[in-house]
Amino acid sequence: MGPALLLVAETDGEVTGHVVSTYGTLAGTRVLGLGPIGVDPARHGKGIGSALMHAAIGAADAAGEPAIILLGDPKFYGRFGFVPASAHGVDPGPHEWGDYFQIRTLAAWNDDLHGSFAYAPPFDQFG
Repeated sequence: MGPALLLVAETDGEVTGHVVSTYGTLAGTRVLGLGPIGVDPARHGKGIGSALMHAAIGAADAAGEPAIILLGDPKFYGRFGFVPASAHGVDPGPHEWGDYFQIRTLAAWNDDLHGSFAYAPPFDQFG
């Protein structure tokens, strides 16, 4: 199965960034795991990454997804509404990522969703 949500940023006909989300599972429910996200280093600081994040969040919410989970810097992703996943009873399974393992709940969130999150199977190959 391919990416659940793939967005590409284009500037003047040139690809300048991308974000990919795939389905993982949480309490038997499919939930999006976001990453990777990347922006052409020559275009950093121009809002492309922020635009991609806002678009990914909006698309996921509009599609009725309950949440987006990611692994990243809380200082960066906090501005998009991400909080430590532990605040919602979600843990990263056998990994010890602490506050870097984050969640952004969406309109379809259900407080019964808690427990261990598992990324899509291909991620298991990389530990």
